[in-house]
This record gives sequence, C-alpha cells and structure tokens, in this order.
Amino acid sequence: MFDILLAILFIPIFLWTIRVVIRKRKAHGVTGIKSALTPICFLSVGVLNILALLFDFIGLISWGLSVAFLLIGAYFTKYQMPEEDEAEGHY
Repeated sequence: MFDILLAILFIPIFLWTIRVVIRKRKAHGVTGIKSALTPICFLSVGVLNILALLFDFIGLISWGLSVAFLLIGAYFTKYQMPEEDEAEGHY
C-alpha cells in the first residue's frame, strides 16, 4: 500500500520538476546536452528507485545504477551555469 501511495505522489512531483528545469533552462538561455545531463541523471535516480520499490528489484544492480547516475550527474554540474563576465569582480 505504501509503495503505491509513494508512486502516486511521485508522478506529479516528477512532472513538476521536469517543467521547472525546462523553464529555468529556457530563461537562462542554457542549451546543449552536457548541461542537461545533470538533471536527467538526478531525475533518473528517482525513477529508478521508485521502479525498484514497486517491482522489488532493490539490490546490487539498482544501487549500482543509482550511484552511477549520481556520479555522472555530479560530474556534469560543471556545465550547468552559463559563464559570467570576468569584469564582475572575481578574484
């Protein structure tokens, strides 16, 4: 019962998060796949873990994929923000 309730709660939050990410990327003029990989990987961790919970395949493969998605997402965070001007007072 708790698994189904969690999945039902997850779906609208997941869709709202995708919508927010797309809006922010458009507002900042960020393009390219490298900058999109961080949110894709982080959202994939959530989807993977919900599916693992629902279909009872919580195990080494699920954990390994979660860690891999987190590492890939963390690596590509360096492409997230657009570059700022050097004249803004960076030391």
